[in-house]
Amino acid sequence: MRRLRCRCNQIKVLFIFLTLTLLCVFIFREARVSERPRFIVKYGINCSAIYDMEPVEVGKSLVARKNKYVGPTDMNIVNATYDCDRFLASKGYNAKQSSESEREFPLAYSLVVHQNADLVERLLNAVYMPQNVYCIHYDLKSSYDFISAMQGLARCIPNVFIASKLERVQYASFSRLKADLNCLSDLLESEVKWKYVINLCGQDFPLRTNAELVSDLRMLNGKNMVESKRPWGKEWRWTFHHDLNGVSDNYDFPITTTEEKQPPPQNIEMFVGSAYFTLSREFALFVQLNSLVKDFLVWSEDTYSPDEHFWATLVRMPGAPGEVPRSDPDISELDSKTHLVKWSYLEEEGLYPPCSGEYIRSVCTYGAAELRWLLNYGHWFANKVDPNVDAIIIECLEEKLLEKQAVSKQK
Repeated sequence: MRRLRCRCNQIKVLFIFLTLTLLCVFIFREARVSERPRFIVKYGINCSAIYDMEPVEVGKSLVARKNKYVGPTDMNIVNATYDCDRFLASKGYNAKQSSESEREFPLAYSLVVHQNADLVERLLNAVYMPQNVYCIHYDLKSSYDFISAMQGLARCIPNVFIASKLERVQYASFSRLKADLNCLSDLLESEVKWKYVINLCGQDFPLRTNAELVSDLRMLNGKNMVESKRPWGKEWRWTFHHDLNGVSDNYDFPITTTEEKQPPPQNIEMFVGSAYFTLSREFALFVQLNSLVKDFLVWSEDTYSPDEHFWATLVRMPGAPGEVPRSDPDISELDSKTHLVKWSYLEEEGLYPPCSGEYIRSVCTYGAAELRWLLNYGHWFANKVDPNVDAIIIECLEEKLLEKQAVSKQK
């Protein structure tokens, strides 16, 4: 009997040993699988030479781009966030340091995302500072792996959380605007008393360090940074009722009907812009509490792409914090510093250099040759980047931001 008990104990010990061994092998394999490929290392590319537009180096980046980029999967991010301490240390979140000026001027971010968890993590890592606060809104249509990855990031990274209310986001519909408003509401409830809020999508990337951004935002003196222009032919977007019942996973956008809508509440003068904004805390509170804004929001529910007129109109509303007088000139996408977007039709007009990446739905997904232009134009975020189009531009932006942070620490 004693011999049988001894044998059973030996079997248990052996089982535990084998289980731990397999677990270690699995973790090691996952760690290797989740390693992000470094094209600048693999192909010997010098980002400073790219910045200086040296033809040979730019040519090398074009050749490297022909090779398929295979980055970490959503499930790799899920597995990496099982061990939060290891994840934070490996990604450098624990090493983020800020100046007293930055700590006195915390920022808030609304990230509306739907795919590519690794790219979202790269964006989050690039803008992360411990004094800031970050709301992630993932699309309810996103894959299970992506949703799990976002939940893992929010569980591990301090001051990062998932929006309390989530939407099934559809192109050009009210749900896109609602996603940002959901995050905005949650951010105002945060213990972090942030000064400005910025909204981003999963293909944005910063062009400024947090210190540089704080310096620029202080200079706004409470004003907002929002594109706001006269409609010039876009009045149909709110003149007619748009059928949202046709919006589903099988439809790309709301359907325009012949049914005319009532004018906006109190005949608000309409302006158009983009979905992206940089808003003061006072303006965000105004959006949450003002009765006319609430009526305007309800009226906008059946309009086309309301996120492209909601913010643009509100910043011109008399009495709004940081108000832009309606008589002021248009604020174009080149005037508003929040996002630097390169449109194919404006390139044809010679407003900026050619897209060295790839145009997708008339928007340039940037290539490495645009590094210098992006960093020097004066905007805060680049839209859009994608490692599957050009991985090197992202790696070089990461490198240049780290260089600027290092120089700032030495001062």
